Amino acid sequence: MRTNFLLVVLSCALLLVGCERYSNEGTYREVSRITGGGNPKAGKETIRRYGCQGCHSIPGIRDARGVVGPPLDHLANRVYLAGELPNTTENLMHWIEHPHEIHPKTAMPEMGISDSDARDVAAYLYTLK
Repeated sequence: MRTNFLLVVLSCALLLVGCERYSNEGTYREVSRITGGGNPKAGKETIRRYGCQGCHSIPGIRDARGVVGPPLDHLANRVYLAGELPNTTENLMHWIEHPHEIHPKTAMPEMGISDSDARDVAAYLYTLK
């Protein structure tokens, strides 16, 4: 009896892990599509490389507990970016690449992020629902 119970519990756990993996892969495919080929996995590394975690708290990024900029959790569900831009891929990439063109006095620095890197960062941020 106890063995059967353990097998049922183990089977359920494996199914849940499989569903989570499929869910993440589906999310990654979807954000790649809406960002024009952005790679969320590469975006995660790009975020670390540019040091975004120094100013922002970002789920899934190790040591990303910054408090200078806003937290980036649930970014995919937000209506606006930077307080006024509709949340679209184009606007997010523009903000990442050239924040001073949108808000000249913003504390967010111009990091010299390429279009390709901005696309990957946007793809990762759009996985944050």
